[in-house]
Amino acid sequence: MAALFLKRLTLQTKKTESGCVRSCFGKYMAQQTALAQLPLLASTPRVCCVVYAQAFSTAKDPHSERTKKKKKKEKTDFGSIGRKIHDRVIHVVDEQGNDLGNMHRANVIQLLDERGLRLVPRNTSTEPPKYQLMTGLQIHQERLQLREMEKAKRTTCQTLTKELTFSSSIGQHDLCTKSKQIQQWLEKKYKVQITVKEGRNKEEPANKMEEIFDQLLQMMPGIATFLSRPQPTKGGKALMCVLRCLTQKEEKAYRETQMSQNEDTLNKEHGKDRDSDTLHQ
Repeated sequence: MAALFLKRLTLQTKKTESGCVRSCFGKYMAQQTALAQLPLLASTPRVCCVVYAQAFSTAKDPHSERTKKKKKKEKTDFGSIGRKIHDRVIHVVDEQGNDLGNMHRANVIQLLDERGLRLVPRNTSTEPPKYQLMTGLQIHQERLQLREMEKAKRTTCQTLTKELTFSSSIGQHDLCTKSKQIQQWLEKKYKVQITVKEGRNKEEPANKMEEIFDQLLQMMPGIATFLSRPQPTKGGKALMCVLRCLTQKEEKAYRETQMSQNEDTLNKEHGKDRDSDTLHQ
């Protein structure tokens, strides 16, 4: 009995030891597999990058609008700087254009208070910068002149070209109507491109189209001239030229030539009258 009991005890001990070994081995294998799968499941660290995105909107950026207006104002604004004189010594010209030389800013402010004038920058890039004393009326008049000059520059930059096309078999009445239309465009500072096509009448002279251009200029004396002379186009079946209005110098020269021609004709007429009087005597 004792031997049988010992045998059973030894068998049970072996079973419990093998079970413990299996459970410990199973736990160890589970931990190893979990550690092996951990890098696959965990995400790799990434460097964060901050991206600044501008929200979409149809409205304009107020900051950019303010900067544009400020730049435009700096270019075109003309007026008094008040009492804010940044330089210690400035070159001063009075309201009548007399040069007062270099003055200290304290003396300039005192002069402004005494005369009731305003200080306007003329050339701040020189050393010392140049300023002028002006009245409010003078500043207003100069602003108006600057606006007129800006308008004149815009009109010169925005010169447009009008186009006109007609046949060489045009009648005299229709040609006069065309010349009036061209004259109106030229008075508005337009350039006029004229194209004269060859007529269907085969009996017309070869220089008929050139004669039409000359007639147009004769109908507008002292108003128009050629910007580009008549040149063949459309395979020689038409002539094209561009007319422009006369400049002020050209108008003055034209008036002077007309006056000299009139004086010459008058002198010739007076000479003929004198000759006839002497013959009668």
